[in-house]
Amino acid sequence: MYDLVTFGEMLLRLGAPNFQKIEQANYFNIGITGAEMNACTVTSRFGLKTAHITKLPRNPLGRMVINKIREQGIDISHIVWSEGGRVGLFYLEFGAMPRVNSVIYDRANSTMSEIKPGEVNWNSIFKGTKVFCVCGTLPALSDSAAEATKEALIAAKNNNVEVNFDLNYRAKLWSEEKAQEVLAPLMKYCDILITTEEDIFRVFKIKEDNHKSTAKRLQEKFGFKVVVITLRENLTVLKNNWSAIAYSDGQFYDDLTYEIELVDRVGGGDAFTGGFLYAYIKFDKDIKKCLKYGNASSALKQTIPGDLNWSTLEEVEELIKRGSGAGMSLRIKR
Repeated sequence: MYDLVTFGEMLLRLGAPNFQKIEQANYFNIGITGAEMNACTVTSRFGLKTAHITKLPRNPLGRMVINKIREQGIDISHIVWSEGGRVGLFYLEFGAMPRVNSVIYDRANSTMSEIKPGEVNWNSIFKGTKVFCVCGTLPALSDSAAEATKEALIAAKNNNVEVNFDLNYRAKLWSEEKAQEVLAPLMKYCDILITTEEDIFRVFKIKEDNHKSTAKRLQEKFGFKVVVITLRENLTVLKNNWSAIAYSDGQFYDDLTYEIELVDRVGGGDAFTGGFLYAYIKFDKDIKKCLKYGNASSALKQTIPGDLNWSTLEEVEELIKRGSGAGMSLRIKR
């Protein structure tokens, strides 16, 4: 039925404008976000058939969220509605050297945190579906959300759907010990792991001399088909280098490094996941192409305000063809 199905919480993002600190802001720029939906947006905009599953309150804020999901061409027919509850929030403060970006979460007791097993008809959704994507932020919300995540993963495997998991560890949501306790048993249901070296150590306490050794050890420990480690070098708050490596079937894959002048780095990892999964589905699991599409998608997203990647497939493929930017024309395109 679907090329990609994603499952996760939706949030309202309240960003302090013009590099203001949160406490000095008189208004906030409102955006809609959610790690899994951010990734889903990329695959949908690139032309694949997608659906996002979440739970929302039946009120104006819930409808605001649903309108943004629908706007991206994502199927919303399986979303669970609640007569009560709230949409979670996160407040974002942009920094510049030496002040870093900062986030405040307000997502306790959100409608999605109260989701329980049995509320989603996974067997119907997964019939004919190719890939399922979920992140570590969902089971971090509550014990019931963790159980609902496990239910979805088991249903995916029972329906021969490949599973992508992004660790996405967030220290403001749970402890490293709790994350390891909950996430480690879920890894046996996962085929593709996308993560960072920092999160690997925080959740699994695995630390090797280099990222390739780390990827290999993860595969040996959990049996993943593919391990992907994204690599961000923070040159300054507003200038980063971005790349990724992958390990699959005993072979390492890498790609060029993009030099990025950051406009908004939030959602950059999600854009990578969306681009990677697009290529994984479209090009019959060609990991080299997956890295290229994931990295280019992420690099472009980080030059765009908001969590969503508004880039087109044509822009991503143009960047892949052109490369990181060495020698590129800086003149206006017209």
